[in-house]
Formats: sequence, structure tokens, C-alpha cells
Amino acid sequence: MKNVLISGSLAYDRIMNFPEKFADHILPDKIHNLNVCFQVDGVTENYGGTAGNIAYALKLMGGSPFISATIGSDHHKYFEWMDKNTISREGIKTIEQELTAGAYITTDSNNNQITGFNPGAMKYTSELDFASLDQNETLLLVSPGNLDDMINYPRQCKKAGIKYIFDPGQALPVLQAKDLVEVITDSMMLIVNDYEFNLIMDKTGLDKDGLLALPETTIITLGEAGSELYLSSGTIKIPTTKADVVVDPTGAGDAYRGGLLSGLLQGMGIEDSALLGSVCASFAVECNGTQVYSFTAADFEKRLQLVKKQQ
Repeated sequence: MKNVLISGSLAYDRIMNFPEKFADHILPDKIHNLNVCFQVDGVTENYGGTAGNIAYALKLMGGSPFISATIGSDHHKYFEWMDKNTISREGIKTIEQELTAGAYITTDSNNNQITGFNPGAMKYTSELDFASLDQNETLLLVSPGNLDDMINYPRQCKKAGIKYIFDPGQALPVLQAKDLVEVITDSMMLIVNDYEFNLIMDKTGLDKDGLLALPETTIITLGEAGSELYLSSGTIKIPTTKADVVVDPTGAGDAYRGGLLSGLLQGMGIEDSALLGSVCASFAVECNGTQVYSFTAADFEKRLQLVKKQQ
């Protein structure tokens, strides 16, 4: 397998800090007629989106990711960032009449958050050309992004005989049960966290064994508890790699996926690939933001050897 395509979102994450408590500025008896303004300390803008985050991690791991996503008229800074990191933007479609998808996150002194999300360009399909793909050399990871792409791309993969990983993430609440069953069935891999796995069971009415029987392999990530691999041969536990300091867990899941993909690209088995994902995620949690961490080959290898000893 030589080519990895990552379908998903590109977004700007704009993070703001409110130094007081939201509750002190909201009158409980006027909650039905809310009109408030929170003056924040400033705004930190990060490059994000599932496709961007996973591609960034895979690039750090030495891979050459290809992104299939949409971006808005304000793409210039994001494209400059991708060029700086030598990440291809060939498969990215620009939607000039929309802004790039954006998350606007405000956190108060109690770590309560108010988030607004504008899908912007993500409302449009990235129009991935399946006719140009080599079925024997291509792996597609379908991550949260345009909802039609999330359902239609796995269908196209099945028709073309292309292997794909389904990673529904935060899009799960709006995906329909029948579509979920269809796209998970016969996928190379389903990758979700434990909450998402239970949400799929709730939406589809399947029990654990029934859901695990649909894809070839399932990976359930468990945060600080590591991850579990469900293979036809049995279950394998992958430990968490210890970080020097945990600053922000946001983006750790995408880093895990980037590390996992790098192992699969190298021809490794699922277990060894998941170990790479665990190590990659450990660097992501050490920084604020999703595409700001980095590591040397020596630092990565040192943590990899340490986590292997935990098995």
C-alpha cells in the first residue's frame, strides 16, 4: 500500500479565554431572554479539522498524506502552513463563496466552555475522483467532515474495491442508523472512542458482538486507559504512552490516527501500527492546539521502546 487519502475537514480553531465565570454574568430568571457579552483576554488561532490534523501527524511520521476536503475563501494562511510543512493540497477544493469551517471556543475560569461552529466550506463535497485511484495501492480514511462524503465515499470504495477506514467521530449524532450499518460493514477498520462505540450501538440497536462483527477490525480508544484492538483472532490492549506533561488532550485522537496510518503504510501489523499511534498521541497532548507539536526520531523511538515494555 503506497497511497493514503484522508477525507475530512479543514478548519480554523479560534480559542478564547474569559477570565471570569460565565454564571456570574447570566441572570437565572432571564435565561429565556439571553443577551450577554463576554470580554475575552485574546484569541489564539490554530490550524485544525480532522483531515488537517491527521495529515499533519502522518507527515511528522514520514508519510506523504493526500487530503480530500474543502476550504473557504480565507484559505491563504492555512495553505501557507501546509506548504511550510510540505503537505500536499492538491486534493483540496476551494469554495470561494464560503469561509473555512471554524470553531469558536470560549473557556471561563471554571473551565466551562461555550462553542460556536460554522461548517462553512465543509457543507460542500470535496469531489474525490475515484476513477483516478489505484484500488491495490490506496487506503482511504473517512473522518468527520462533509456528511454526504462520509456516507458516499465508503460506497464508492466498495464499488472500486478500495480499502477504507471509517472514523465517524463527532459526526455520529447526525448520521443515520441504516447508513452507519452500511458503511461500517466490510470496512477495513472502524475506529472510535468508547463513547462513540456505545452511541453507535444505541443508534443501530446492535449489541457489542453484533457491531464488532461488521468491520474487519475495530479500534476503540480509551483516553488515558489506552486503546483496544478487536481482531478476528482476539482482543489486544494497547497501553497509553506517558507524556512528559499533559497540557491539552485536544487532537490526541487525530495524532493517534496519523501514527496508526504510518505503520500501515510501512506494512506493519495492526498492533505495531497502533503502538505508533499511541506514541504520536503522547506528543500531541503536551501542547495547546492540534498542529503545534513535533518530535525528533530519537525522542519518538525512546518512547516507543518504553511503551513496548508495558505490554
